[in-house]
Amino acid sequence: MRGRNVLRRGCVLPFRREPPSPWPALLTGAVVGATAGVLISGNFFTEGKKIRKPITTDYHVGDGAFIRTMGQLLGPPLLDGNRVEALQNGAEIFPAMLQAIAAAECSICFENFIYWKGRVAMQFAEALAERARAGVKVHFLQDALGCDCHHGEEMDLMKEAGVQLHLYRFTHVTRINQRTHRKLLIVDGKVGFTGGVGIADKWDGHGDGPEHWRDSHYCLRGPAVAQMQQAFMDNWIMAEGELLHGDEYFPELEVVGDDMCQIFKSSADEGSDSARIMVIVSIAAAQHHVRIGNAYFIPDDLTIQTLVDARKRGVEVEIIVPGERIDQPWVRWLSRARWKPLLEAGVRIYEFQPTNFHCKYLMADSCWVSVGSTNLDNRSLRLNEECNLNVLDKEFAAEHLQIFENDKAQSREVTLSEWRQRPLAEKLAGNAARLLRGQM
Repeated sequence: MRGRNVLRRGCVLPFRREPPSPWPALLTGAVVGATAGVLISGNFFTEGKKIRKPITTDYHVGDGAFIRTMGQLLGPPLLDGNRVEALQNGAEIFPAMLQAIAAAECSICFENFIYWKGRVAMQFAEALAERARAGVKVHFLQDALGCDCHHGEEMDLMKEAGVQLHLYRFTHVTRINQRTHRKLLIVDGKVGFTGGVGIADKWDGHGDGPEHWRDSHYCLRGPAVAQMQQAFMDNWIMAEGELLHGDEYFPELEVVGDDMCQIFKSSADEGSDSARIMVIVSIAAAQHHVRIGNAYFIPDDLTIQTLVDARKRGVEVEIIVPGERIDQPWVRWLSRARWKPLLEAGVRIYEFQPTNFHCKYLMADSCWVSVGSTNLDNRSLRLNEECNLNVLDKEFAAEHLQIFENDKAQSREVTLSEWRQRPLAEKLAGNAARLLRGQM
């Protein structure tokens, strides 16, 4: 008998306890360990297709083979008949977006990363709320980690007005590290905006002082707007499980210009390598020039090799990145730590001086421009939901070349000798930042 004293031959035997079973503790530890493993692997390690071998092309940017390759590898085809307008800094970007919202008659689809409380955030909240009260169907997909006012007056205003608001992966712990970085605004399915701007006071102004960041955004009209709408729907279905369809979202779109355009998206959930493919193939197919402006330029080994190979072919390569005024200093230290083979190959790198440089554009030769939300770092290329607008048009490329030259005129070139003499503290910080490279 167990659990009590037993009298035997006039003696009281001591109470005997069975030793505790180790299985509950072991089982609990296994469950905790497995859960932690799932969270870590799901958030910080992504699997899927990734290009590892060098890419060489027997075609050039703008060739028929190039157009077909981009269309088939990235998803939707390049479409004729579009018009793209480049908008510079908040002083141009925000009024254009707010004007389009105010003119909405049927639907507004808005996907965004940074939404920081302040004057600009309230302007957008009021504009979206006004249209919702007027009967326009307003759908707002906001990244949870990019927002500092989940329960603020801006969000309350929109919800009360009838805006269908979803905070992307607010409680999705197994994928909390995989964010939507897409910046999409589609009005009535007829006009679309994309680029690098965040909805915050930091982006307001002319990008010419420390408190007003430099950025570019783009207004698209024409048949390719439907591709932008589909990119929004991709994440809306993931978030809400709701299909938005019909003429209110996908109206018949007329030819409005001469730009050949393509909207493509990349996603960690798809396990695709779309953004890297676009970047590497664009560089590999260039004959004359590659010009890059990027806020988070941390190229992987294959991208570096592709840029070096372009220089060996005689391609001129110029890159503009942020200078000391940057929101993430670790990004700059790690970026600069990877410049040696580029500078030795003759790649010219410039650091923007007046303020934080937040643009994301790539130009190849004099006809191909890729703009949107994608940074040239692992976070954008492997973890985030991203979306870019590709434009094949000589006139638009010429206009964007002037934008690049204006940015370059406000930048300072970093030479190989200067790079070699950078401070020891920066070198150590760059090496330490390598541990975080997978998250940058």
